[in-house]
Amino acid sequence: MKAKKHLNFTALRKKLSEVFLGLPDPRQAHKAQLSLHDTLMSGFACMYFQDPSLLQFQEHLKDAYRRSNLESLFGVKNIPKETQMREMIDGVASDCFSEVFKDYFLRLQRGKHLEKFELFPGYYYHPIDGSEFFSSKEIHCEQCLTREHKTEEKTYLHQVLQGGIVHPDQKQVIPFMPEQIRNEDGKDKQDCEINAAKRYIEKLKKTHPQLGLIIGGDSLFSKQPIIEEVLEKKWHFLFTAKAGDHKYLMEWIDTYDKLPSIRVKDTKGSIHCYEWINKVPLNSSKDTVYVNFIRYEIHKLNKDGEENITYKSSWVTDIEITEKNIKLMVRAGRCRWKAENEIFNVMKNHGYYMDHNYGHGKNNLCFNFYLLTLVAFTMHQIFELTDTAYQACRQKFGSKKHFWETVRSYIKIIIFESWGMLLSFALEPLRYEVTLGASP
Repeated sequence: MKAKKHLNFTALRKKLSEVFLGLPDPRQAHKAQLSLHDTLMSGFACMYFQDPSLLQFQEHLKDAYRRSNLESLFGVKNIPKETQMREMIDGVASDCFSEVFKDYFLRLQRGKHLEKFELFPGYYYHPIDGSEFFSSKEIHCEQCLTREHKTEEKTYLHQVLQGGIVHPDQKQVIPFMPEQIRNEDGKDKQDCEINAAKRYIEKLKKTHPQLGLIIGGDSLFSKQPIIEEVLEKKWHFLFTAKAGDHKYLMEWIDTYDKLPSIRVKDTKGSIHCYEWINKVPLNSSKDTVYVNFIRYEIHKLNKDGEENITYKSSWVTDIEITEKNIKLMVRAGRCRWKAENEIFNVMKNHGYYMDHNYGHGKNNLCFNFYLLTLVAFTMHQIFELTDTAYQACRQKFGSKKHFWETVRSYIKIIIFESWGMLLSFALEPLRYEVTLGASP
């Protein structure tokens, strides 16, 4: 029950180590007893096991047995104190993580694990979305965004624009390197999701020039500037289009007596109504882009036999809509929530402590902790796709929370020589005779 070698824990961790070891360290070598690699990898280990107290417990193991799971699993020779870790990670340039996300994606692609994520042959659906990962009314830095309240109080924020590949039939999400929404020196106007999206799309094309993508997003992005950015990159788009954001488009569509449509009744009695029209103007400007429009509603019959609308949404795209692809397009548009739910919601509310105050720092600490958390999440998503032992553990323990609680309890008292050995022990602990502080 082993993952493919290029996608197993050891290979993915070694790539991360390679990136960390290659980072420049401005400190004087003879004064730097704690390496940048050990510091970053220790921070990553906290995120990987979803345990803010991990370093403390591993220090106890090392004091007692001269070894710890930080050393055996993550190659950490010297465990940093929390203050040391925060100070050193704060000075690391966040862009270094881009190489990690690119490498992990290419490994999945090489192993043909992403073929089932293709929405159309050669094209993946790639929604983008913004989220907040830090807020405080007191702690702040020059990169913080601000939100002013009626009470004249200010809230300081860190936000990120995150993208990833999703598919309506796949539970997993494959995250890409995010773009931080942040204020920069010399700019009076505050940064925003739209500007971050432009930067994100530009960097994404440079990183993956041959990748076929359908960029998705909410109604904020279904405006001409972002659409032109996507089309210029030879990609497609599928953006939500709310009526309140697109009055001219909706008025234009309302001039049609009838749109092409199909109605499908499911086994629960709900009626799925699909409507579409191709080549309509997005706005009233002379140079408007022309888009293809989709409207989708779910109707249910009440006691009197009348149809009530229980759900409705609409989208715009450059992909020609036909009776053959309308259902798949709607399913893709509706699964945009996976980027928010499966990444942001899981990282905030299901063990990853994305909102935990590991420290804010003066430079890059806050965003770097987010990135370390995202790398850990990405590795777990890869294991859900490729590692049969990990999949067996997930099935055995039922919930992620139960699984990670159990694993954390083991690594506090037992030293494991490998991640595979830890999974094997979690699956069948009675097979092993263990001595506390020693590997099974």
